[in-house]
Amino acid sequence: MIRSLLILGLVFCAVLLTGSWLVWKNKEHQLNSALDLAQETILMIEPGTSLADLAGDLTGRGWLSHPNYLIFEARIQDKANRIKSGEFLIKPGTTPMQLLDQLIEGKVMQHSLTLVEGWTYREIRAAIVKADKLKHTIEDWTPAAMVKRLELPYPSPEGLFFPDTYHFPRGMSDQEFLQRAHRRLMAVLDEEWRQRAANLPYETPYEALIMASIIEKETGVAAEREQIAGVFVRRLQKGMKLQTDPTVIYAIGETFDGDIRRKDLSIDSPFNTYVHTGLPPTPIAAAGREAIHAALHPLEDNSLYFVARGDGTHHFSETLQEHNRAVRKYQLGKH
Repeated sequence: MIRSLLILGLVFCAVLLTGSWLVWKNKEHQLNSALDLAQETILMIEPGTSLADLAGDLTGRGWLSHPNYLIFEARIQDKANRIKSGEFLIKPGTTPMQLLDQLIEGKVMQHSLTLVEGWTYREIRAAIVKADKLKHTIEDWTPAAMVKRLELPYPSPEGLFFPDTYHFPRGMSDQEFLQRAHRRLMAVLDEEWRQRAANLPYETPYEALIMASIIEKETGVAAEREQIAGVFVRRLQKGMKLQTDPTVIYAIGETFDGDIRRKDLSIDSPFNTYVHTGLPPTPIAAAGREAIHAALHPLEDNSLYFVARGDGTHHFSETLQEHNRAVRKYQLGKH
């Protein structure tokens, strides 16, 4: 009798162990086999999502057959309460455990938005308003309101956001995006200012930024940036008016139709460099690093004038007489 009970007990233990082993093997197979994904899929994890919520979601999608396996293993590995929220890109071949690790590491999807060199604040604002992956929190986009909202120590937000391609997760606020672009601008400007050439006519980095914005708008060929910068720097040093068309266009504003007329050159605006000597009060556009570098490293020659040839390049002149001949040749079609 005792022997029979012993044998029965051994058989029971063997069955129990075999069953446990099979369950363990099935669990390992389920958790380390690729999810049933035919293509990359976006998985949104909302704030406050629990492990049970996640397991239920994956089961509902047909990605898991036994959600309790994932819950059990996550708790054993102390991963149950470490899931991050956000937008995740799940690729074919990902296993349930790899997905869990991805959620814990917070490897959320990144979206991109490019701010282009030469864009005005108005154009930057329009691009951000259209970016549907950003969280829109800004209602009053007037320059005065933006200066206050972002606590900018400048009279205008114009030119204060560095042109670059930015990557960000879904849900970043428009304000945070702008603050990031502003911090990037200030870092670049500070770096370039510390390495500037000697004897420049700028008292502050902000004045150099204003000049850089003009260079950005004037330059059609990158190789001419330093030469154009040199012309403007020498004009400032000699007390000459800059007389640059982009500042007139900026003064005209949204009503500019593509043509500058003679009457436009006498517009009463602090941005009109045909009327006022010196720099405009603020930048007129977003300047890239190359334009900032040019403003701080102008080419040293004797040119004081330039005129567009019509192919994106310019003819540079040292005297007004030579400049007038170039204007007749390239602008008026007279030789």
